Amino acid sequence: MAKNYINIAFPFQSSDNGFFLKMNDTSADAIKSDLMFLLLTPSGSRYYNPEFGCNLLKFIFEPNDGLTFSQIEDEISTAVKRYLPKLTINKVDIVESTENGHLATVTIKYTLTDDVFTAQDILTINI
Repeated sequence: MAKNYINIAFPFQSSDNGFFLKMNDTSADAIKSDLMFLLLTPSGSRYYNPEFGCNLLKFIFEPNDGLTFSQIEDEISTAVKRYLPKLTINKVDIVESTENGHLATVTIKYTLTDDVFTAQDILTINI
């Protein structure tokens, strides 16, 4: 029986199955790839859909304080509501890195609601 593939795995990797890029074959991996792709794509950089993406890059030189963290959380929530409607953000935790005061770790706890099933997962990225 042929295996069904959903989308391209993110971050991009070489395929072991003869494809150009590694493909996701489970819904959980596919939605995590979609979320990472959305968050790491700067708004305005995608042809024919310039609003797609999230402007997390604009926070690189901002201070690591509550106001900046609140703006990052709003940016993430707005993008997810617009482009991934089956995904519900449960909590966004943003913590200043203990190793490097110029980094912040963003942990997103989310629930994927399909018509029948729900699944929860966590995504962590460094800004």
